[in-house]
Amino acid sequence: MNVSSVPLTFSLYSSLRVYNVALFVCVCALYVCGLCVSLLLLVVVCAERRLHRPMYVLLANLAASGAVGSSAVCPLVMRHLMADAPQTSLAGCLTQVFFTNVYGGCVFCILALMAYDRYVSICKPLLYGCVMTPARVALMLLAVYALLGTLSAVHVYMISSLALCTHTVDKLTCDSLVVSKLSCERSPAVGAFGLCSAVCVMLVPGLLVVLSYAQIFTVILKTCKESRTKALQTCTPHFVTFLNFSVASFFGVLYNRLHQHVPKTVNVLTSINFFVLPPLLHPVVYGIQLQEIQQSIRKMMSGKIIPA
Repeated sequence: MNVSSVPLTFSLYSSLRVYNVALFVCVCALYVCGLCVSLLLLVVVCAERRLHRPMYVLLANLAASGAVGSSAVCPLVMRHLMADAPQTSLAGCLTQVFFTNVYGGCVFCILALMAYDRYVSICKPLLYGCVMTPARVALMLLAVYALLGTLSAVHVYMISSLALCTHTVDKLTCDSLVVSKLSCERSPAVGAFGLCSAVCVMLVPGLLVVLSYAQIFTVILKTCKESRTKALQTCTPHFVTFLNFSVASFFGVLYNRLHQHVPKTVNVLTSINFFVLPPLLHPVVYGIQLQEIQQSIRKMMSGKIIPA
């Protein structure tokens, strides 16, 4: 592994100097709120025995992945916003790349598992207890973390072996493609591996989500009006939230290839929409608004929850 000792300089922050304080306040407020909501959800799900079911276990893992992803980015962004010369080491940048890659993949995969869980519960209710067992859910989550951790570690190792000819990053955060572009020569192997990894962790889970919700909407449209309204009120926000995260991911990838022709404010908005908003919105949209979660929060506040 060949990790350069020359720090990387983030040139984008200098062009945003007028808005740095406002951005710092915005990022800090959203980050802290997202972290608090995620931790609240994790504590409630872990402490309340009746929430130890597949849907809530997946929700807790989604909240945890959001907290890890935002924590890998937001503190460094806030530090750079207040620094005269925003810099970080290549090792620190690669560490951020590892955790943000795992974060993005986790969100897609866990949302796919949650969509599948809803598909089974709505379309195959009699088989739910046999299909979504605690052991099977734990095994699926373990497989997701093992796969994403391995892919990200291999990708980071391949990038770290590249010799860098420039050390200026024209983005808000580090990512694998940006670091690869700093190298003296383009590596087809690194690019191909990154593309295959993206297909595995984005396209496949995304397809599973679309197919699951297509089946769900097909089934609920055939039910009575009251059941249809309730199911649509539950599923529609989830699907819209997934689309928002997918669009943010798509524009993030697109910006890396067209950044010379796109205003820098687009990168700022895309980064916030990818790293800051989802860790706040996902626990609220998928969890806090659920009646059982709200009841458990009230019980916890009144001291009636007995830790498992």
